[in-house]
Amino acid sequence: MSGGILVTGGAGYIGSHTCLELLEAGYDVTVLDNLSNSSEESLKRVGEIAGRKVDFRRVDLCDAPATEVVLASRPFEAVVHFAGLKAVGESTTIPLRYYQNNLTGTLNLLEAMRTHGPRRLVFSSSATVYGDPASVPIREDFPLSATNPYGRTKLMIEEILRDLALAEPDWKLIALRYFNPVGAHESGRIGEDPRGIPNNLMPYIMQVAVGRRPQLTVFGNDWPTPDGTGVRDYIHVVDLALGHLAALRARIAFVAQDLFLFTGSVLDNVRLFDPEIDEARVWRALETVAPPSSCARCHRACSPRCRSAAA
Repeated sequence: MSGGILVTGGAGYIGSHTCLELLEAGYDVTVLDNLSNSSEESLKRVGEIAGRKVDFRRVDLCDAPATEVVLASRPFEAVVHFAGLKAVGESTTIPLRYYQNNLTGTLNLLEAMRTHGPRRLVFSSSATVYGDPASVPIREDFPLSATNPYGRTKLMIEEILRDLALAEPDWKLIALRYFNPVGAHESGRIGEDPRGIPNNLMPYIMQVAVGRRPQLTVFGNDWPTPDGTGVRDYIHVVDLALGHLAALRARIAFVAQDLFLFTGSVLDNVRLFDPEIDEARVWRALETVAPPSSCARCHRACSPRCRSAAA
């Protein structure tokens, strides 16, 4: 049995899948989440799948005293930090809320960790820290220049972690950057089910497929891509969860690591839900754009990401 791991935002989409992988790897898991865009039901299902319960604390990281109580409640081996507001579009309309929530929450977490331990953290960052890169594929040594408040909060937190690692070398800090997680656990019992209008393509397609929304609107068909629709990077959420688990086991001072695996256009993803689609077309969506050195071994690919999401 491994030690205890604190997962902030652990009731969310990526967080719940990561909690499941942690439990199955033998860790005890405590989740800190305010449930602003998630449900405790996901954690109950995680426990049922794993055969072991998650210790859940309904706490907002912006509440510094409550956060400190959680960190002082037991020894933790490490923290995986997902908690934060995450909608790019929304961040441009309420930027102060994003800066207040994401930065204050992270600072409160780090202060509590500094006082009570542990000093190991895996931060769920974002590829939005690259802004609008001059070329693709993106590499980790590309200039960082976020273009929206959400991305800037991620970049600022990375800089905070970098400064902390330089000032206090006993900290072990990793930031993982990625674009669009998709899919769901093979059990079909946990997945992405956002409140309100989805901010990402895959849950929107799913809501149309099950009749919760009347149609999917594709914005633009004149992009410089094979089918004219925008292309995005995708990673299966279970692969992403396993990436966080691997990062948790690393013993380094500070590093920012990209997790880019495969791309697909808007229509590629829509077509993957069509059983009449020919197999050759499906696999063309699996164009690898990241340098091989930036790609972890992928266990789940393009068509499975849709099958698991629909489970």
